[in-house]
Amino acid sequence: MASAMISGLCQKKLLPPANITASDPFSTQLDGLAEKYQVNITRNNLEAVENQDIIVLSIKPQVLAKVAEELQRKLPQNSLVLSIIAGATIGNISQLLRHDRVVRVMPNTPAQIGKGMSVWTSTDMVSTTQKEQTQQILAALGEEVQVDHEDYLDMATALSGGGPAYVFMFMEALIDSAVYMGFTRPVAEKLVYQTVEGSVAYARESELHPTVLRNLVSSPGGTTVEAIYQLEKGGFRTTISKAIWAAYQKSRHLGSVNNDG
Repeated sequence: MASAMISGLCQKKLLPPANITASDPFSTQLDGLAEKYQVNITRNNLEAVENQDIIVLSIKPQVLAKVAEELQRKLPQNSLVLSIIAGATIGNISQLLRHDRVVRVMPNTPAQIGKGMSVWTSTDMVSTTQKEQTQQILAALGEEVQVDHEDYLDMATALSGGGPAYVFMFMEALIDSAVYMGFTRPVAEKLVYQTVEGSVAYARESELHPTVLRNLVSSPGGTTVEAIYQLEKGGFRTTISKAIWAAYQKSRHLGSVNNDG
């Protein structure tokens, strides 16, 4: 995700590469970033954050405590910490770093191609300018939504965070059904990819409610209605609702475990 962020910032020319420093314990990863984007690189986290206005934490939750111990009380006083660490609350990050200007973001995987959906919130000490900077950075990954309470990030984790997996699973089911009917797999994939992409584009452009759009495709007594009837018999919408709720509860649980104490 950090690589996607660097890519977006450079491609949209929001920052010159000379103003970006990437830190990573693995030289191979760093060398690749330097070669592709001409950013500064280092294996020293303290060197990376020195005199920086914005520090992005894109690390695994299990190494947060170690990295935070290294950076604690060493960040520039008014700098912004932007965290995309899964499950780490703002309170925990702020406490570990001893720093009060923190933004927490829940992105998703399409951010890697600039089509992501990021949901974020911040501590009260984050300035208006820093919030605007956050919006600009996240816009390089796709679209962004600011929320006023951290609980919404658990909801976003269940919906937009895991959403791509649900969509991919649905696409997989459509493709397998098409192959079962007799299409070759390449043709099935082409039909499904374009159908999903076109449906989303159509929904955005028409600005009609999904129910209206569904009804436009569903002729009385027709094939689509028959398919929808079978989906409803299988509890299609109820199952999706239960799945999202289960993911939301799991996110809340993991957050409480990861941030205990």
